Amino acid sequence: MSDTLTAILPLDGLQSAGSGPLYLKLRQSLEEAILSGKLGHGDALPAERDLADYANVSRVTVRKAVDDLVRDGLLTRKHGSGTFVVKPLSRVEQPLTKLTSFTEDMARRGLISRSEWLERGLFHPSPEEMMMLGLAPGTMVARIGRLRFGNDMPLAIERASISAEFLPDPTSLSGSLYAELEKKQARPVRAIQRISATNLKKIDAGLLEVPIDAAGLSIERVSYLASGRVVELTRSLYRGDAYDFVAELSLGEN
Repeated sequence: MSDTLTAILPLDGLQSAGSGPLYLKLRQSLEEAILSGKLGHGDALPAERDLADYANVSRVTVRKAVDDLVRDGLLTRKHGSGTFVVKPLSRVEQPLTKLTSFTEDMARRGLISRSEWLERGLFHPSPEEMMMLGLAPGTMVARIGRLRFGNDMPLAIERASISAEFLPDPTSLSGSLYAELEKKQARPVRAIQRISATNLKKIDAGLLEVPIDAAGLSIERVSYLASGRVVELTRSLYRGDAYDFVAELSLGEN
């Protein structure tokens, strides 16, 4: 364990002369280890007892340094498992004027996208789904829920409802929803998107690997075919530390 700690936390930085609380020196050393890649995303932080013994400081000092980094989103605590590194993200700028899928967004930025399934199947529609999707009585609805990743970093929780007419077998979907809809000539051509700020609750924060109550973006998208028919109702939660949604504005004519 001492060799591991020496590799990520050189003692000369912790023991250097200078004013300032010990917990700040430890915090800065841990932050440098994260930013430099010595501690990678998902790595477990050494136990607080081991850190205290190694740095010759009290457990209280270690706890205060770790608390600071948890508050700043560089570490996350998982009950019963320990404390883990959350690598800072390069923010993604998403234009609001283009209708694209998550897979297409990631590919355009040179990131590798993948998904973990939270839900998929055919269901009897809720009253809201019947109204929003304009479903006839007896029509089933396909629901797909996915945790979306860019370069193995969880970025969004996405839950979509589509008429079974356009997606009769949700279990066969393996990649982009829009690419699958395009095969059935049902890719949307326009959408109305509503974005609001939210604080991520325990379950969602755990999936996105951010602290509870971290800032997030709640996005509702209703997408339309050229005929005006609604083809997709999607509600997503995005990490607030990863996405900026950008719109170009121009001076309107009087």
